[in-house]
Amino acid sequence: MIRDEDITQALVETVARYVRERLVPLEHQVADEDRIPPEVVQEMREMGLFGLTIPEAHGGLGLTMEEEVRVLLELGKTSPAFRSVIGTTVGIGSQGIVFDGTPEQQAQWLPKLASGEMIASFALTEPGAGSDAASLRTTAIKDGDHYVVNGTKRYITNAPQAGLFTLMARTDPAIKGAGGVSAFIVDAKSPGISLGLPDRKMGQRGAHTCDVIFENVRVPAANLIGGKEGQGFKMAMRVLDKGRIHIAAICVAVAQRLLADSLAYAAERQQFGQAIGDFQLIQAMLADSKTEIYAAECMVMDAARRRDSGRPVATEAACCKLFASEMCGRVADRAVQIFGGAGYMAEYGIERFYRDVRLFRLYEGTSQIMQTLIGRNLMREVRNS
Repeated sequence: MIRDEDITQALVETVARYVRERLVPLEHQVADEDRIPPEVVQEMREMGLFGLTIPEAHGGLGLTMEEEVRVLLELGKTSPAFRSVIGTTVGIGSQGIVFDGTPEQQAQWLPKLASGEMIASFALTEPGAGSDAASLRTTAIKDGDHYVVNGTKRYITNAPQAGLFTLMARTDPAIKGAGGVSAFIVDAKSPGISLGLPDRKMGQRGAHTCDVIFENVRVPAANLIGGKEGQGFKMAMRVLDKGRIHIAAICVAVAQRLLADSLAYAAERQQFGQAIGDFQLIQAMLADSKTEIYAAECMVMDAARRRDSGRPVATEAACCKLFASEMCGRVADRAVQIFGGAGYMAEYGIERFYRDVRLFRLYEGTSQIMQTLIGRNLMREVRNS
């Protein structure tokens, strides 16, 4: 759903120019220093990128899913670390408040997120609970007008920079499954919160994750999202449905960047007296990449439009995440092959992308979890038909 094509296109072109002229030249620096320059974060604030998905009433741009995808298809044509700066605030960190927060919660927190004054993180994964989110062990026990939170969250993106955590915790230990899980807004400055050492990762340098430890953290009862216990798991699944379309769009964008770099190299690199792109086996790899990218882009746009129209998209979002993330891995592998020895060398940046995109098949649900969700949903549909 595009509400105003001219306005949307202007935003897309602004982001594309910013990526091309500002972010791409900084890719090697970010990888070497493992940090996004503070001035870049400030520029993103000023561009309104932290508020892409937050309603206009709370200071954001309030983009539809299709509009968000259009922007991401440009923002993703650079190192994924740049997207990660805004990713948790735009996506899984804020959307629970947007979907289910009370008017008071939305008024208190969303303007700060939209402006980029505060970064949100999504605290769901634990040492013993990742894809099996219903088995999480972090507890939030009611004590007067507060909840007391204890537990450890793992691999939390943007935790070192977070101003708030959207936290999933078990409010009713007697209920072992999803029904005992509730969602909270937790101020990151609350006493009792500590951070683990920054994780040393395979790729995506500049995007930071670490453990978050909650020790007798007192959270006001007013910060229970929606004001009702037992709704956290349902909220998390709705948030992840949207987030999977978001990640799929980023996979398409990174793959488009890799294909563009591969084409440029294939047209320039000479072997046996001609450009390597003139050899049919190189052309076959380029053709396979283009075909898969096109298929993934069509899937993502279709899922976005379905969501904007109000239709359920749990299955389609999982299909997008599964296909686009696996596709991006194949495109990255072909890019290394097309570049040959140069693709293995850091100076060209292809090996960095090869490592960076491996994460896409893991977070917000592994490929195997996507397969499980799709298969389970299909069986449920046929049994209910």
